[in-house]
Amino acid sequence: MTLALHGGTPVRSAPWPAWPPPLDPAQRALVTEVLESGRWGATQGGSTVADLTAAFAHRSGVPYGVAVGNATLGLFAALRGLGVGRGEEVIVPAYTFVASATAVLLAGATPVIVDVDPVDLHLSPEAVEAALTDRTAAIMPVHLAGSPADMDPLNALAARHGLVVVEDTAQAHGATYKDRPVGGLGDAGVYSFQASKAMTAGEGGLIVCRDEAAYEAIWSVCNLGRRLGGQWYGHPSVGWNLRLTEIQAALLLPWLDRLDAEIDRREDFCAAVERELTAQRCAANGGESAGAGSVSVVPRPPGTTRDSRHLLMLRFHEPVDREFLLAAMAAEGVPLEGGYPPLGTMAALTREGARAEPCPAAEAAAREVVWVRQSMLMDDPRHASHLAEALAKVLAATPPT
Repeated sequence: MTLALHGGTPVRSAPWPAWPPPLDPAQRALVTEVLESGRWGATQGGSTVADLTAAFAHRSGVPYGVAVGNATLGLFAALRGLGVGRGEEVIVPAYTFVASATAVLLAGATPVIVDVDPVDLHLSPEAVEAALTDRTAAIMPVHLAGSPADMDPLNALAARHGLVVVEDTAQAHGATYKDRPVGGLGDAGVYSFQASKAMTAGEGGLIVCRDEAAYEAIWSVCNLGRRLGGQWYGHPSVGWNLRLTEIQAALLLPWLDRLDAEIDRREDFCAAVERELTAQRCAANGGESAGAGSVSVVPRPPGTTRDSRHLLMLRFHEPVDREFLLAAMAAEGVPLEGGYPPLGTMAALTREGARAEPCPAAEAAAREVVWVRQSMLMDDPRHASHLAEALAKVLAATPPT
């Protein structure tokens, strides 16, 4: 069968669902209300930002929230508000977005990049333990691809060593660990509302936490060093204007009402992909053409009770020419993403003082793992067959490495 890359007919010609989805009536109504009120900023007397932070904190199982301009700033503010700063170290996983590390640099601390679990690709407690020094102040687990990290071992480790835990929940809106929502499992959790995320206002972020003193300190960082309830021009601490706007909050607040239905839709698509790939593996084991039989879904970490399915990660168990694979899949109408390079390989971070521990699991993931994007996961589960069919077609024609 001729690949579309070489002039053949693509497996899929129809577009995948767009992201973000069209505005729903509740979003349109609230955005219009905010626009017509003229109270667009977070300090003009509107209530939408406050309503959003309260709703998100409640959903995260904690009493406090602070809305911010983006999640990078949120991670910075959480670290700073929790007392992490110059001369201290924050442990971050090697397989994550660069902002997990640059937020640490912004706070004046040193990112220490450690390896992930070789199976589920989340932060490895054993790697964290091995990287501890007398300067370690915090651990930053990342709930990768919408799956909750295995938090109990990490929290136990942090408690033994007196460390702060800041959850990077940028990709995990609605995820739960042992029936507890992410974001409220550590000292603070930070969500993202950037354009690709499960809830988006183009940009934005939100910090949640359970401790009142931590909340007041984080709020101060995000509000120019003011004291909560204090004088407007009183600035007892150093802080910045990191606030979210009322217009952004108006896009986000109604989204909470449909978030669970969208997670269910993505979960149905992912389950269908797993069934298709399992069927192909069975066929391969029976002596038929292997195709996608060498591909599996990266499993969820232990303790996962709700996966928000921001991404579906696929692992190739045989060497593959990644550049050819990604180009050929795109030509078949089923585009995939190459995923993260290991943070420790980024010279820009090490030039700024980041310390990289050996990370063989993250390096393997950079060779073996690709992603199915969230917008594709919003499609009809019956179309999961397009992904499996395209993989089988492309892998059958992929040149050996």
